[in-house]
Amino acid sequence: MNRRQQQVGMSVLGMLIIVIMAGFFVLSAIRMAPVYFEYLSVRDIVSRAAGDPESVDESIGDIRRKFEAVFHTNQIDGLKAREMEIYRKDGKTYIDARYEVRLPIFWRIDAVLKFDDLFYVIGESAPVDPAVAADRP
Repeated sequence: MNRRQQQVGMSVLGMLIIVIMAGFFVLSAIRMAPVYFEYLSVRDIVSRAAGDPESVDESIGDIRRKFEAVFHTNQIDGLKAREMEIYRKDGKTYIDARYEVRLPIFWRIDAVLKFDDLFYVIGESAPVDPAVAADRP
């Protein structure tokens, strides 16, 4: 006797769902990539400025003007130099450049990218944990 074997595989509906999901993730990656690459530039600029030994003796206004010039030159739009907090505490100058970006992905779906590792002490090129910096003498 010949029995008819049933074919097992993915239906058209299953394929459509997978294509829609893959398309959503590709669209999300395409929308978020420029913001992430801009963050990499900001992180590089801030870490270089913080690690520069000449910045230790500069005033807060001079440091802010340097950031404005470099951000303008590198076409950084996600973070403005006036939005950064630059302040002195206990003889040290701190740069707080943490920020977040909200961008639309599709219809009512937004993505929030939070860049919170941009807290530096001038004279150190590595980021500092803000909680640890507050406890420092």
